[in-house]
Amino acid sequence: MKYYNYKWSLLLVLILFLACRQEQVPEPVLTEEIQETVSIHTIGDSTMADKVNPEENPERGWCQLLPIFLNDKAIVKNHAVNGRSTRSFIQQKRWDSVYSKLNRGDYVFIQFGHNDQKENDSLRYTNPHTAYRYNLIKFVQEAREKGAHPVLFSSIVRRNFNENGTLVDTHGDYPMEVRLVAQEFEVPFIDLQYATEQMEERYGVEASKKLHLHYAPNEIAYYPEGKEDDTHLSIEGATEVARLAVAELKNKVPEFTNFIKEEE
Repeated sequence: MKYYNYKWSLLLVLILFLACRQEQVPEPVLTEEIQETVSIHTIGDSTMADKVNPEENPERGWCQLLPIFLNDKAIVKNHAVNGRSTRSFIQQKRWDSVYSKLNRGDYVFIQFGHNDQKENDSLRYTNPHTAYRYNLIKFVQEAREKGAHPVLFSSIVRRNFNENGTLVDTHGDYPMEVRLVAQEFEVPFIDLQYATEQMEERYGVEASKKLHLHYAPNEIAYYPEGKEDDTHLSIEGATEVARLAVAELKNKVPEFTNFIKEEE
């Protein structure tokens, strides 16, 4: 009988010991999940590119202004370069350089076309239905190889109003080919051609000059002889295009909303 009493006493002590240990286990500390920053690699031409001498030069690429609409979770790495087509961007190994830097979860914004259509330049011209198409596919597929998210953009329009005040397209089949590649490969497509067409028409024939580089001789020091450029963007123009791009990204790439500044 004493043996069994001793046995049950030990069992009771063990149960009490375990109960005390369980009560002493600290509650888990709940910490806010930290989301790492994401890199947005932008590839394209002068309508996207960072411009030199920003203190004096009024020209901007729209990706140069993109960071003002994004929060500190996103870093824009602008690889767009003046005068580049899909052909020259690849042949000059610029895409190889971008590809080597891509990490899983990054974004790649792709917008070409202005220089691909230059038929008199064999180093830049691409047939929209062959070389241009397959260069876009190359960017998309290789970005995905690295776990990055490609986004295709159609070219922004040129300010090309005719004598009747009608905005006339200058890009031919290139924007259509971007649409087709986006559909076939299920890539988010941002139709900047349409968005900027509406912008130009909303400003009108005269006021739309503010979106571009229109200066009389000696109006500003940077262009002492004056300037009339309906392709490239002023600070106001680049800001508006970046704003349009972000608005479209909200709709077409819902997860990208995590990187957009909250409206004040």
